[in-house]
Amino acid sequence: MTAKDFIRAVSNGEEDIIQMLLDIIARAEMPYCIIGGLAVNAYADPVVSLDLDIVVVASHLETLCTKAREAGLQIERFEHRINLSSPKSDLRIQLLTGARYQEFIPRSQRKNVLGYEMMVATMEDVLKGKLWAYTDETRRKSKRQKDLADIARLVETHPDLSAHLPDTVRALVE
Repeated sequence: MTAKDFIRAVSNGEEDIIQMLLDIIARAEMPYCIIGGLAVNAYADPVVSLDLDIVVVASHLETLCTKAREAGLQIERFEHRINLSSPKSDLRIQLLTGARYQEFIPRSQRKNVLGYEMMVATMEDVLKGKLWAYTDETRRKSKRQKDLADIARLVETHPDLSAHLPDTVRALVE
């Protein structure tokens, strides 16, 4: 079983919506990068996640939503994100719309993540995004704990990242 087959099995995927999205982005030549838990997998031992967090250059966001809808994906808008989903997969694609993530895109690097070639935020930017998420007290506690675990995964694999942590977070992961 390939890594892609595994992700499709875990997400009950009748269709590969990750590849569908990557193909849409490639055809439209949209700059983007992956952040979040799947991005952590590019730099540490992989952990299964049913979320794909992605940032697209803001000027391409509406084009991507239009093309995703045309490809059969459902669109749901929230204050700081747009969710793309399919009844044929349990995977959740979250387009993050916060302006602060835009700076990650030009520094991103092509990586293989669970069998997919994709642009991934740098390790330092992934850590920065995870710190933002962990310190956001409006997020559910369970989500914040997952963010802390992702921070710990990165620091365990790359101890030099510890220097980028606030003292309170460093004390929790070391």
